[in-house]
Amino acid sequence: MLHRFGLRAALGAAGAVLMVGAAAAPAVASAGPVGGRALGGKGVLVSYPSRKVPRLPGVSASAFVIADAGTGQVLAAKDPHGWFRPASTLKMLTAITLIPALNPSATVVATKQEANVTPNVVGLLPGHPYKISDLFTALLTISANDAAMALATAPGSLSQGIAMMNAEAHQLQADDTVAKDPNGLDSPGQHTSAYDLALIARQALKLPSFLKYDQTITARFGVSKKKTETLYNQNSLLTSYKGAIGGKIGWTSAAGATYVGMARRNGVTLIVTLLHCPALTEISVAKTLLNWGFSVDGKVKPVGTLVRALATPVIAKPSASATATPTVGLAPVGAGAGAGRAGTRDQAAGTHRAGSHGASVLAATGFSVLVLVAVAGGLVYSRRQRVVARPPRRQAERAGAGR
Repeated sequence: MLHRFGLRAALGAAGAVLMVGAAAAPAVASAGPVGGRALGGKGVLVSYPSRKVPRLPGVSASAFVIADAGTGQVLAAKDPHGWFRPASTLKMLTAITLIPALNPSATVVATKQEANVTPNVVGLLPGHPYKISDLFTALLTISANDAAMALATAPGSLSQGIAMMNAEAHQLQADDTVAKDPNGLDSPGQHTSAYDLALIARQALKLPSFLKYDQTITARFGVSKKKTETLYNQNSLLTSYKGAIGGKIGWTSAAGATYVGMARRNGVTLIVTLLHCPALTEISVAKTLLNWGFSVDGKVKPVGTLVRALATPVIAKPSASATATPTVGLAPVGAGAGAGRAGTRDQAAGTHRAGSHGASVLAATGFSVLVLVAVAGGLVYSRRQRVVARPPRRQAERAGAGR
């Protein structure tokens, strides 16, 4: 079995190659916004084929998308590619990136930095071990910021975890998304869009483990041998809306209320994403849009599509064994050690990037080849080492308050 140090060296080399390749890649002429030219509009986008089709209700949100997860059709949207602060909806990107990469039975020992993240929602204690699967449950039920930090640091370092998140966003062609932290707390240069959140949600629907964690209504979390906490899922859509199957709630004072909701009725699965809503209105707004979506799906002309993820080679598979520290591997799609993505200007609610588009398939294929070469070199190097150093103690950063 490949030693963890060798894997980390290989991943680091792959990330470096991606950064160099991205910088050296020739500019590609813009083909318009990802998902279709109409999605470049900032206003409400909807196309009625006749007067008999129910009209889209007015809702209070700066941006939204309502899409069919199965067909990929965007039924309606508002400023779908506008850049907004994600708040805790970013935790969905954290989850879909790290669930395939981390051994759920493994444990990580919380550091003082992770335990001190504000707010310390689940109450991690420095020096105490926590099971990866329990941390994912805390992440997606009560939006635990400390759990997000511990999970993102588990691959080896916080910067490595965030690099994997940005690589996953690139893989999904979520080109409006830049992650600076794993929990969605406001950070300069961090942003997403309603369209990108729909891409992330669509990927989440493909992961049974994500849905298992996300649909948990209540759970017991062992903070220490003497202390446990009861986790209650914050996503009230699960218990108040027929067909609800998951989602993620978020809020900071700067981002306002943000939300991703998913529901399935009569074989149709819809995704609704909301950004910059009035506080405590996101669930009711999501229900309104879902009701409309189920009533018109197949009856309105789509205003765009949810694009498919870019193809990528299998680099490594997670180990099935539980160890004292998490076993890390890369998923067949999307979870990898890649470079931070372009677009680092400070976020601002409502900032819009016109003409946003994903990297070309040709460029992505070229980068994948470079990654394979780098990884192969890293593997050869690691196997030649007679003395293997133990991985350094994980470091974490302190973050601010939010949900």
